[in-house]
Amino acid sequence: MNGLTAWKKVMLGMVTGALWGWGIAVQASEVVTVKEPWVGATVVGQTATGAFMKIFAKERVKLVGGSSPVAGVVEIHEMAMEKDVMKMRAIAALPIGAGETVELKPGGYHVMLIQLARPIKVGEQVPLRLQFERRDGTRFEVEVVGEGRKVGGMTGEGHNKGGGH
Repeated sequence: MNGLTAWKKVMLGMVTGALWGWGIAVQASEVVTVKEPWVGATVVGQTATGAFMKIFAKERVKLVGGSSPVAGVVEIHEMAMEKDVMKMRAIAALPIGAGETVELKPGGYHVMLIQLARPIKVGEQVPLRLQFERRDGTRFEVEVVGEGRKVGGMTGEGHNKGGGH
């Protein structure tokens, strides 16, 4: 938003607010735009779930972490084939190229919410704060609100029992 007048910033804020009000989850920074964030709904006793979204970067960045008031730990994870077995593991960072959109989705890269304080309900608004790192090492955060949704075929059981970690 460099070079924007105060009036343009106010207008951009109003448009973004209107989009949020219409249920279109969009969060933008000067560098990153996050679209369609959602979080897997859970059942009683489930201690982890995934957060999914599309992340567009104007410049090369890395997604390096996050936080949420609903989880004790937030990590970046990937699903990968190892000797014909799909395994999940935490990764230190997820690179996103300049002008690139990376989709975090079930069965691929995703943000893990671990040590859940309580179950996540369908339709619930779940706040997340994602941390990114620029090429020069400076970090910035983007706040996102993901809607709780059912996850087809992903129950979170592998996370509760150490699945592939």
